[in-house]
Amino acid sequence: MNAMSFSVERTLPVDSAAAALVGRVWRPASPDGTLAGPCVVAVREGRLHDLSAHTPTMSALLEHADRLWLAREAPGTDLGPLEAWLQSSLAHGDDPNQRHLLAPCDLQVVKAAGVTFAASMLERVIEEQARGEADKAHAIRSSMTAIVGDDLARIAPGSAQAMELKRVLSAQGLWSQYLEVGIGPDAEVFTKAAPLSSMGHAASVGLHPGSEWNNPEPEIVLAVNAQAQIVGAALGNDVNLRDFEGRSALLLGKAKDNNASCAIGPFVRLLDAHFTLADIASAEVSMTVAGLDGFALEGHSSMRHISRSPTELVGHAMGAHHQYPDGMFLFCGTMFAPTKDRDAPGSGFTHHLGDVVTIHSPRLGGLINRVGRSDQLPPWQFGIGALMRNLAARGLL
Repeated sequence: MNAMSFSVERTLPVDSAAAALVGRVWRPASPDGTLAGPCVVAVREGRLHDLSAHTPTMSALLEHADRLWLAREAPGTDLGPLEAWLQSSLAHGDDPNQRHLLAPCDLQVVKAAGVTFAASMLERVIEEQARGEADKAHAIRSSMTAIVGDDLARIAPGSAQAMELKRVLSAQGLWSQYLEVGIGPDAEVFTKAAPLSSMGHAASVGLHPGSEWNNPEPEIVLAVNAQAQIVGAALGNDVNLRDFEGRSALLLGKAKDNNASCAIGPFVRLLDAHFTLADIASAEVSMTVAGLDGFALEGHSSMRHISRSPTELVGHAMGAHHQYPDGMFLFCGTMFAPTKDRDAPGSGFTHHLGDVVTIHSPRLGGLINRVGRSDQLPPWQFGIGALMRNLAARGLL
């Protein structure tokens, strides 16, 4: 990732001085005998402070009643300026011998809500109709929007109006499983990634080598504790294989969960008086893709247009019907569905290896990742067992 650059100013929220920011980093072994391993950190005045003595995992921090005190005031080892950590991450990715930023989640399962915006809902229907073939998508998109329109955001999921639309479309043979979860009573919630498998800020994300039609998905990611309380938020890239899912919705797991196919970061911003659920619900998310071929793509997603509120999405994922004792991180979905032609007229967008994806939201900062192949990136080897052994060896359990 030597050619990639990113500034601290873009990494942090515009109001970083008021933000309670926590995350995770990899500390390499030091000459004094300190063992290498992941550390929970707070960001204060542009410097990182190790909170491991107070809370060995991010899961534990988000359960803590005094998590804002931990983020802002708890004494911890000063690890130096964020600038140095960012530059090391950009240069060395996820090399365990070098210090770098990690995804800010650990024991939490990573869930995702799909088809939560009208624009992406129609694109999922198009994928289904095209059976994963990108060159057919343009014609199907034109015919679908002529019949259905593109203003489904005005329809409340599960409402009488939604059920009437379902009846009309079914009569015309146009009803889709994606419309079912988009405007039906039940949200789509799936497991995006296992605990500890997500990539962090400046790391590479991966595409399955068999995919020829894929895209990034810039999203707000909710940090949810075991009591189903939204306690913070971060940015995420839900790397998506459109051809796999388009061939069959039963391939969703293969389309979504591959080595390095999930990125979250740069940090979790905790909810407080300066950053509330209302700020999450009104968040604006921008994204750019810059290719080695000179291709450039810009996209935008607004949480104002989501069909189900963040609180409602959490209720579909977690509650009396399903508990997560270590909490969860929940992708909220995106309205961004790239259609800009890249390789040929009518072919739409797909990633090339080496693409740099930058996701930004003013109150959350910026997340940058380079695109590689899942089978060529470092394999995921540091799971829950490795984490427990590491924390025990460092005297943190």
